Amino acid sequence: MLGYSEFYFNVDHGYLEGLVRGFKAGILTSADYVNLAQCETLEDLKLHLQTTDYGNFLANESGPLTISTIDDKLKMKLLTEFHYFRNHAFEPLTTFLNFITYSYMIDNVILLITGTLHQRPIAELVPKCHPLGSFEQMEAVSIASNPTELFNAILVDTPLAAFFQDCLSENDLDEMNIEIMRNKLYKSYLEAFYKFCEKQGGTTAEIMKPILEFEADRRAFIITINSFGTELSKEDREKLYPTCGKLYPEGLHLLANADDYEQVKCAADYYAIYIALLLCRKNKTNIWRRKSHRKVTHLKQSQTYLCRILQHYISN
Repeated sequence: MLGYSEFYFNVDHGYLEGLVRGFKAGILTSADYVNLAQCETLEDLKLHLQTTDYGNFLANESGPLTISTIDDKLKMKLLTEFHYFRNHAFEPLTTFLNFITYSYMIDNVILLITGTLHQRPIAELVPKCHPLGSFEQMEAVSIASNPTELFNAILVDTPLAAFFQDCLSENDLDEMNIEIMRNKLYKSYLEAFYKFCEKQGGTTAEIMKPILEFEADRRAFIITINSFGTELSKEDREKLYPTCGKLYPEGLHLLANADDYEQVKCAADYYAIYIALLLCRKNKTNIWRRKSHRKVTHLKQSQTYLCRILQHYISN
């Protein structure tokens, strides 16, 4: 029956394929971005978006528009569509979509812990959390005093439990330890996501591996530069680096032993794709002028990549 699987494709995947094709057709075009760049007010932006697949998502906003209102409405639109798609997905697409939410969960946990450390009320912090990273026990995060307590009392029953094994310690949750925990969680998360995409092969591996490799290396550079002048030792710094990037292993070793920004740049010199990134500091004016164009291009590429991945899952 394996040879006749295409006859049964629509049973499980036909509806999802239609959704993916619809999402892909709704991606903003180059002309849309040009028109958005010419908008002089938020009302102009609202009017133009009404002519796209974003439709009337701001129709119920009668008062003056604000950037935060537009941001909240866009997030809710994304959340509704994401949950609808995931609820109708089958494996391995379900797991892939779950992986996308885990990074938001990590950021939410760190935001709540950091806010509590600075004596901010939990009611003020929760609305600032990204909705894709929400989970039932999230508000209870603020009661934990160390990583072990945080895991045993709250996170053990969440998807983050799998990434928390390297974070367990009895150290108090001060600012330094919170950052260390954040980077350890991201390290475990990125490596697990990378292995999952590599196992899937095909279009998933082709598109997602370079994205995750870049993110892993980006975090390695940031960890290195931010650790200068702190109490973090070189050995502890190296333990925070994700090992699924192009820098692994020689580049990460060079970064672990770097003492200043020039040594970081020297490490990047061995990797052509990263030389230009660190040289950008010498010409900030040109970078600022190109920033808007790059953001638009990156957004369009990301939207297209995700649609290609979803199409791959539901057609195999």
